[in-house]
Amino acid sequence: MALPSWAPFPPASLRKEIMPEEWEACLDAWISLSQAHLLLPGNVFSLKSTKDGALVSFLSSYFQEASRNPSLAFESAGSRTLRQQCFLLSHRLLTEVDVVPPSIDWAFLGNLSTVYAKRGALQALINATSLRKELDPGLQNLKKILVKELENSGPGVSPDLDDSLRRLCALMHASPNIGHFFMIGSDFLDALASSYGTAPSDLQKKLVTISYLGLTSLTEGDKPNVSLLIDHLYSLKSSAEVKPKIGQTQTSLASSLVTDTPLLRKLQDRVKGAEASRLRPVIAALEAFRNSSVTKKKRLVRRKIDKGKARDHDEYGHGSFNGIHVHRMSLVTQVQDLFPDLGSGFIVKLLDEYDDDVEQVTAHLLEDSLPARLREANRTEDIHHTNTNTTTTKDLAPHLAPHPTPSLLPTRPNTLSSSNNNNTDLTTLSLPPTHLHIGRANPTLTADTLLSTPPTAPNKAAILSALAAFDSDDDERDDTYDASDVGGTVDSTMPAIDNNNVDTDLREDGDNEEALFAAYKLSPEVFGRDAVTRRGKARAALKSDTSMTDEAIEGWGLMLGRDARRMRRLEARFGMFGGVQRELGTTAWRGGSGGEDSDIGGRGRGGSRERGGRGGGGRRGANVAGPADNKGTQIARQRKDANKGSRANHNRRDQRARKMARGGSAG
Repeated sequence: MALPSWAPFPPASLRKEIMPEEWEACLDAWISLSQAHLLLPGNVFSLKSTKDGALVSFLSSYFQEASRNPSLAFESAGSRTLRQQCFLLSHRLLTEVDVVPPSIDWAFLGNLSTVYAKRGALQALINATSLRKELDPGLQNLKKILVKELENSGPGVSPDLDDSLRRLCALMHASPNIGHFFMIGSDFLDALASSYGTAPSDLQKKLVTISYLGLTSLTEGDKPNVSLLIDHLYSLKSSAEVKPKIGQTQTSLASSLVTDTPLLRKLQDRVKGAEASRLRPVIAALEAFRNSSVTKKKRLVRRKIDKGKARDHDEYGHGSFNGIHVHRMSLVTQVQDLFPDLGSGFIVKLLDEYDDDVEQVTAHLLEDSLPARLREANRTEDIHHTNTNTTTTKDLAPHLAPHPTPSLLPTRPNTLSSSNNNNTDLTTLSLPPTHLHIGRANPTLTADTLLSTPPTAPNKAAILSALAAFDSDDDERDDTYDASDVGGTVDSTMPAIDNNNVDTDLREDGDNEEALFAAYKLSPEVFGRDAVTRRGKARAALKSDTSMTDEAIEGWGLMLGRDARRMRRLEARFGMFGGVQRELGTTAWRGGSGGEDSDIGGRGRGGSRERGGRGGGGRRGANVAGPADNKGTQIARQRKDANKGSRANHNRRDQRARKMARGGSAG
């Protein structure tokens, strides 16, 4: 019996003229025909679907109308059933037919992805279909058309372009292979970036979505194309740095991708290994285009309403099922594995009878030696399910009586409170009128009377001891470094450190200090951290002498180079001074260049430090004993003659006077 032919799904303008009863009859007819096609054998279904294009035509018209009007598939029970049957027909058509009909193109797959966007099996179906070579020419033609229309688009958007981009978004969301196909080459992404500035807001959202899906598709699959991804990101960065023309928006495609989508975070999470180091600078450069002034909409958090369906708990707080502990349920499962015909309720009675001993329960069941009341019980009885709307909690401390929470603020006594036994307070206005008086309570009471009274007379010895203990300089003592003020304690039991012992902080390094320091003074390059130094003979010898690893030797040399104080201590400890001082450091004061006492010009040819400079040169490069024709000698002689009166040798005169006073001869 031949099946009737398919009628295309009517458009919205024609559906308005159909009566509801007639429309329900049409739905029933389509459902019955789809069920009949699904029952056909595989070869018959393939032959009928390829020979007669009515099935593909019906599915194309249905998906096109359902993608434009999402509520169409949920208007009635028949509409929901037809939606499910159409997906099953499409799945069988795309998976069982060897040769895909020509009418199944990218538009068919785009509408299919739009209608069933939330269906779990859609992604596997579209991925398997996208690998077919028959779809490549259509996708390549679509790419060329979109690039041309985007480059020539103005402020207005054609309906065909908007519809094509909508279907492409759904198709790229369902299949990363489609997104990878459109990202090959830079023409498509450049067209998206160039048309973004003049596009309206609705079209800009589609452009951002397509760019995001295309870039993230390059990181999916067995072999992610990270090189192509980095090239596209650099292209977006370059286009964003170009100043927008007049009539274009200030926001670029790169800025919208960084601000409105989690693109950078997705790329950081997916790209690992050596490619991540190449991608990191590009991501850091794109972070500069993030628009911080754009505030994202706050996501509504759906709060869970307590409907009284919480899991039941036993008296110990553990989970239970219908009043039965979960551990006992495991025992019930063990018995049911051996006796599947027994109900859970009957097994619970057996466990109660034999103290939860599964072996005894099994033995009595095999020997048929159960008590009479259990032998006559219903063996197929199950546990009765009871719904509890409220979760009961067990009082963990029933012996404690409730009491109000004490005040956390301390109570401060009022200055007007009296010190007598009735403890009355003037602030409460509860003072009896008999306690009120004008002036002093006892006018005849004087200071002498109070001091002479034995009970109230102050103790003179106590006053003197208090005065002796009082330190008048207590406020002037510096207590900055007291143990109670610095936030810690000082251990007074530790012995004092001898500052004269220079080896105190060097004893912890062991006996290797001398060998390490000698090697450091001889050749600091032995402590290098490169591979050549580690393989050298000097390093090997040092390792054999000290029994230290390369890391320890290099760390010792690095810390010694940073610590000048430790270097001086090691030099004082291990220094080898043979008594020969090859260099003599100057001790003269230098007041600056060009002064009268400056040594600029040298100390003569021999550089002697002898007083007078005879034969060694003067302080200013000339000497009175030099050649007579030398200009410097003449200047030195003139300066000596001019300064004789002000720079006489008074010490020599005084010494002679002392000598004569002791009785020495003048000769």
